Amino acid sequence: MRSQFKQKQPASELTPEGPGFIVIEGPIGVGKTTLANRLSASFGGDLLLEAADENPFLEKFYGDPRAAALPTQLFFLLQRARQLKAMKQEDMFNPVRVADFLIEKDRLFAELTLDADELDLYEQVYASLTIDILQPDLVVYLQAPVEVLLERIHKRGLKHERFIETAYLQRLCDSYIQFFYRYDNAPLLIVNAADIDFANNDADYALLYEQILEVQSGRHYFNPAQLAL
Repeated sequence: MRSQFKQKQPASELTPEGPGFIVIEGPIGVGKTTLANRLSASFGGDLLLEAADENPFLEKFYGDPRAAALPTQLFFLLQRARQLKAMKQEDMFNPVRVADFLIEKDRLFAELTLDADELDLYEQVYASLTIDILQPDLVVYLQAPVEVLLERIHKRGLKHERFIETAYLQRLCDSYIQFFYRYDNAPLLIVNAADIDFANNDADYALLYEQILEVQSGRHYFNPAQLAL
């Protein structure tokens, strides 16, 4: 299995100062990996990415969720726990590290897809694997409507995502909203990502970057659409 831990990136022209460990989160297709890549380059930091394409059960899950839910979730849990522990051991002195997943959100998917007995087993494994896991200094939660997510998913054309259904994606978005409504384990920046193009528009990215630098504690909201009014 190839590693998704990438060493320190050369810093861009933006000021390379920020939280020690930044996590980007949000539903499928919202732009987590794109933003994580750009932030890692801006801060000159290490990058930790999900490796969904390595999960041999994922395509089966989207085709038949009930049959493949448990192995899909356990594979992701083992993978993510291993990645975070490796990052913690790699370089304790690196000023900034960026990841495109939050380990706690793994339980969100589990609760959405597993039956009661499977969830009980999953919770036992989760508890044993997440002891002393590296915790974020900032979480950036990207939001977008389901129709926007579906358009982006279709545009990128990943094989394992071609069976994603609108109803499943809506339930997932609702679960994310509930999860982050209660989340208080780290400073949180909630971003309306529907009308911001931080992949191709440098001005949009710079606005979001400055917001990330400003967050020190608590819960904050950033809606780029309001700035255009």
